[in-house]
Amino acid sequence: MATTHPTAHPTTHPFWLAGRPVEGEQGFEVHHPWDGSLVARVSEPSEAQVEEAVAGAAAAVDAFSATPAYVRAAALDHVARRLAERTEELAKLITAENGKPIKWARGEVGRAVSVFRWAAEEARRFNGGEAQRLDTDQGGTGRLALTRRFVGGAVLGIAPFNFPLNLVAHKVAPAIAVGAPIILKPAPATPLSALVLGEILAETDLPAGSWSVLTVPNDRMPALVQDPRLPVISFTGSDTVGHAIQDSVPRKHVTLELGGNAAAVVLADYSSDEDLEWAAGRIATFANYQGGQSCISVQRVIADASVFDRLAEKVVAKVGAQVTGDPSDASVDVGPLVSEDAAKRVESWVDEAVSAGARLLAGGKREGASYAPTVLADLPDGVRLAREEVFGPVLTLHRVEGADEAFRLVNASRFGLQAGVFTHDLQTAFRAHRELETGGVVIGDAPSYRADQMPYGGVKDSGVGREGVAYAMEDYTYERVLVLTGLAL
Repeated sequence: MATTHPTAHPTTHPFWLAGRPVEGEQGFEVHHPWDGSLVARVSEPSEAQVEEAVAGAAAAVDAFSATPAYVRAAALDHVARRLAERTEELAKLITAENGKPIKWARGEVGRAVSVFRWAAEEARRFNGGEAQRLDTDQGGTGRLALTRRFVGGAVLGIAPFNFPLNLVAHKVAPAIAVGAPIILKPAPATPLSALVLGEILAETDLPAGSWSVLTVPNDRMPALVQDPRLPVISFTGSDTVGHAIQDSVPRKHVTLELGGNAAAVVLADYSSDEDLEWAAGRIATFANYQGGQSCISVQRVIADASVFDRLAEKVVAKVGAQVTGDPSDASVDVGPLVSEDAAKRVESWVDEAVSAGARLLAGGKREGASYAPTVLADLPDGVRLAREEVFGPVLTLHRVEGADEAFRLVNASRFGLQAGVFTHDLQTAFRAHRELETGGVVIGDAPSYRADQMPYGGVKDSGVGREGVAYAMEDYTYERVLVLTGLAL
């Protein structure tokens, strides 16, 4: 029988319906992945309550989109400030519901603060418009076009479990910045951070109906996805679910961030001991941070033959030095996965690869929801680890001859989110940017770097559209042109 976690609240957490806390007739429990202890009980909205939230969001579109920029910016500034003030509380809550080590949880809160700060700044800059003279042709004499962006309707934001606060922030902050009402659906495994964000939003003067946090289970998501009153959808999660959403609502505006199996390429010129120490350290850290449960965690290491053996030795040593254990311990680098089922799936993929001929260089052991940081070499092409996103603390080593083969191997994946290329050569850096079929290329570091204001997203099966505050604001809006006639230009 589960015991109550020290961070647990004694009562059931309400969800947020059109800006106010509400309880439903049913609920569910959230358990700590590390020890299975009860963290909290969460209320689940009824069908009638979901209907009220969606109707409220649809009704609020005109009023919220007309809200002055200073009102939206002030609300976003308030959220950023309050998140910063509650950093330690939120970090402990993220660790409790998600299982990520406390040091990474603290970093996640800091990133969410930045997202809301950026959104406040973008809200003040948004929709100034672009003017174009149209008298470049005779028929446009005396005419001027003014193009501005307008809200495309209420937004359905569907967030994943791996960053339960920051990826929620990437849905909510841009919506508030443009004045688009949003229905947020957090992951059922990790709803608590989003509910605290609701507490903070409730302290602002945002209009009723402009936001809701609905803790509905995944099997009730299709009805929300297909509701015509939510014409804009932003989803982060698996490619299977994302493509199903896209296929089910072809007339909606859908943004998808679907993950990948990110590659770190180490080329021949990156050959000094100092270079390889840096590369190995970054690879080991970012193959295993968040338990490998990041869309841009390192899964494939593609190294030139001239540096492969030295790099492999260093990577194995640094992976072995990753501290595992209780995620509430500040010294721990790698905690449990989000559930024991997730760890069992990773275990089965590694076992399949080893049975097919892969060499196990480190790790390969599971204990409950924890899976040891793992390194494999000589991976056969046909196994799942070679094709799919493992979403666990597992990396594979691949030997290549030169940049041509390395870049071909990066592009051989059906995913294309980000890649890292360790090189000092400027021409090679620009070549990587030109040739690699990914949404982002990071030079001199692992592919796991993300600044929250930059455009972030992928190609191929890694998704469509971009996150990053200003870019998400574009996805939530559309261009509308005003033509003025009879002007003396």
